[in-house]
Formats: sequence, C-alpha cells, structure tokens
Amino acid sequence: MKIKNFFKNTSQMNTDNTDKEPVENAVENVANEIETAEELSVEAQLEEELAKEKDKFLRLFAEFENFKKRTAKERIDLFKTANQEVLQAMLPVLDDFDRAMVQIAKSDDELLLKGVELIHEKLKSTLVSKGLEQVDIKAGDNFDADFAEAITQIPAPTDDLKGKIVDVVEKGYKLGDKIIRFPKVVIGQ
Repeated sequence: MKIKNFFKNTSQMNTDNTDKEPVENAVENVANEIETAEELSVEAQLEEELAKEKDKFLRLFAEFENFKKRTAKERIDLFKTANQEVLQAMLPVLDDFDRAMVQIAKSDDELLLKGVELIHEKLKSTLVSKGLEQVDIKAGDNFDADFAEAITQIPAPTDDLKGKIVDVVEKGYKLGDKIIRFPKVVIGQ
C-alpha cells in the first residue's frame, strides 16, 4: 500500500500533462503487482508457519501417545510383580519344606508324611496361584548363564556332562516371565 502511494505521489509531481494517463496506469499496475507479491509473500510465510505448527502438534501428539502406552505397560508390569517381595520372602520357607519332606519320607510314620505332604502341596498351590513358577532346570541340561547361577565347577563324572549341569543345589523361581531367584547349580568341567 505504501508503495502505491509513493508512485501516486511521484506521478503527481510530474508537471507534464501530455502522457499522464499511461504513466499513471503503468505506475498503478506496478504498484498492484508489488502489492500482490507482498500479499503472496505474507501468505507463504503464514502457510509455512502453519505447517511448522502442525508438525509440532503431530510430534507432541505422537509423544503423548507413546507416553500413554509406556505408562500403561509399566502399570501392567507393576501389577504382575506387585507381590514379588512377599513371594521372595516365602521362598526360603518353601525350601525348608522341601528339605523337611525328604527327611520325613525317610521315617516310618505314614500319617506324619501324609499330613506334611498336604500342607506342602497347599503352600505350593497358593504360591502358584499368585504367579510363582519353578524354573525347569535339572541335572544333565546344558548350562545357560541367563537362566541359572553356577556356584561351582567339579570334574565331570562322565564325558557327556562336561559343560552341563551336574546337580541343582537350590531351585529357581520366576514370577510371570521374570526370574526372581536363579537356580544355583553345579557344572561339570
């Protein structure tokens, strides 16, 4: 708009009236083109800013969606392992029960054995219902440090037990997919 006024003022300063109209038309056309170019430039800037803001919004929205998914997953994992500490505290009691069962089985008292077996099974079934599972490792399996803890190595009794588990000293347990106590094993060397 300022440019248009400038050209009008300069055309008015022209004292020669002979070709005034074509000059005014030319000045007006140039001023209109400049004004149109300025409007297009402003429009392009606004479109660019709008595109930036849309991109910013989409990124923020995606980040928020990822946050929601991550917190939902963490919440589910927390519910799955909420009683982990209690179950870990019960594991030594379960180990003691297992050792007691071995000793009671050596005695001649059938009623005592039957009663303790019932209590032992009830304890195990209660812990299993809360999500506790025994890690399935036995003598003769290949040793994998991701699923067992080697406490010692002994010379292998046979050649086929080299690098394999010779004995399971302490049972391992997992809660869901997470191992909460690794089995302690002896490996053949």
